[in-house]
Parts: sequence; structure tokens; C-alpha cells
Amino acid sequence: MDFKEQWDLATAMKILQHQTVDAKLWAEAVEWLLLYGPPEVVSLLLQASSQAAVNTFAELKAVDDSRAKDLCYEVTALAKALEITEQEAEQIVARKGFTPGGSETIH
Repeated sequence: MDFKEQWDLATAMKILQHQTVDAKLWAEAVEWLLLYGPPEVVSLLLQASSQAAVNTFAELKAVDDSRAKDLCYEVTALAKALEITEQEAEQIVARKGFTPGGSETIH
């Protein structure tokens, strides 16, 4: 069963609202909602994610790429902010299905 079929909107939303849910399960629900949720939920989650990124990783700046509708980050900068190797960052990005944008950026 692929990731999309493991969840539905009602289940993902219940998990987000649960007060004592496991962090990994909560993150999976958020990921599912970002990929397959309704536009209004996606928009709210992206706003929250952007604010969290700014607060947590102030030094991490998105690459200005007017062609992309999503923010783009350099793999090197992601790895440095997360204190992991570039190879580890690339593996995480590949596992999550993000697309390389050229010039070592991730969309």
C-alpha cells in the first residue's frame, strides 16, 4: 500500500488535533495533508511551516527561483542547518519525493 492510500482526510485531521499523539505519527499526518489534503489545509500548514522554519532556522534562506511555486533550498544549506552531511540531506529529500531543481536546489 502506498503512502497516499494509508491515510484519509478525517484520520489525518483527527491525528493533528489529538493532544498526546506520537510525534512521528503526527508528522506523517502533516506530510499526507501537505501532499493530498485540500488546498485550504495545505495553505495553513505551509504558513505554519514557513513560520517555524524562520523561527528555528533563521540562517536558512530560500533560493529565489521565480519559476517555482514552492520555496527552494540549497542542499548544502539544508544540511548545514540540520547539522547533517549533504549526502544525508539528499537521501532524506529523495525519500520524501522532492524534486531536484538544478544548481543543487530542492523544490
